[in-house]
Amino acid sequence: MLGVEGVREELERLIGEMINKGILYEDARREFERRFIQAALDHARGSIGRAAELTGLHRNTLRRKICEYELSTNSRRGKGQKVRGSRSKV
Repeated sequence: MLGVEGVREELERLIGEMINKGILYEDARREFERRFIQAALDHARGSIGRAAELTGLHRNTLRRKICEYELSTNSRRGKGQKVRGSRSKV
């Protein structure tokens, strides 16, 4: 397992590689956020409250991002349910 310094070094390497390949900041940020949130949901076994604690995000913010990225909250439970927004778009 990588320690904090190892994670920093790996991140620096990945950032350099992405810049060299022309990946834009916004694309990199969105992909990182999507994967980070899905990993937290998997670790929390789909619990939005627990995933919010793990990520340091407010539950409502996390819920909005889950909807935005169309992430599954039950990937380990095998149901593959998506969180639905509480408001319909008109």
